[in-house]
Amino acid sequence: MQDSLRPTLHPELSYKFYNVGSEQTPLLVIDNFIQDAPSLVEYCAENTKFSKVDNFYPGLRMVAPTQYIHAINRYLAELLSNIFGLTQDKIAGGKALYSMVVTPPDQLEITQCLPHIDSYLSGDLACVHFLCDKEKGGTSLYRHRKTGYEKITSENIDHYKQSVVEEGALKFDIKSYMNGSNAYFEQIASVDAMFNRMIIYPSNILHSGNIAPDFNFDPNPISGRLTLNSFIYCKRTS
Repeated sequence: MQDSLRPTLHPELSYKFYNVGSEQTPLLVIDNFIQDAPSLVEYCAENTKFSKVDNFYPGLRMVAPTQYIHAINRYLAELLSNIFGLTQDKIAGGKALYSMVVTPPDQLEITQCLPHIDSYLSGDLACVHFLCDKEKGGTSLYRHRKTGYEKITSENIDHYKQSVVEEGALKFDIKSYMNGSNAYFEQIASVDAMFNRMIIYPSNILHSGNIAPDFNFDPNPISGRLTLNSFIYCKRTS
């Protein structure tokens, strides 16, 4: 896919949405999203400029074609409005990044072993477009057992962080990725990876990729765990 071209929707696109957890948070699952999804992989393979662009993501990222995030906003406008209440006039912008998990567990930062959020600001959305198959692992949403928090906000973030420290959730004998429930976090929803499947959820819900103990940390975008991770930002009200 060239940057000057616009991706088009797959003619067999289908979707389901669920309200998950005690907070009944919307989770949208779209199958057969983009008509020529293999071209997204080809673009990535031909223009590989991966780098470690942030200190949190356990792998490599590369900026996606600018038209990709525009396509999400344009094609999914009705769904984003109906399911998440994010109308076009409320969208402040967004970004899309090719992403590959390549960091072995023993090299993880401590916080990378826990579910995380992408933003604590209400209204922002996170999208994961799987350009890999089921065996590469999907994505799960979580509840913090001690506090009961599923979404982390500006009001509860300090209490959440304090609770995580006090209960010992940051102490590990052996580092590992989240992959199901544990003593501190309960999995409240899980979606398998499937090629050309996209999932969308609020950016402030606790979540993690499902990275199994036998995961192959393949850095090749054609054969590894390639996803397009997009973030849609909501305008702030004063």
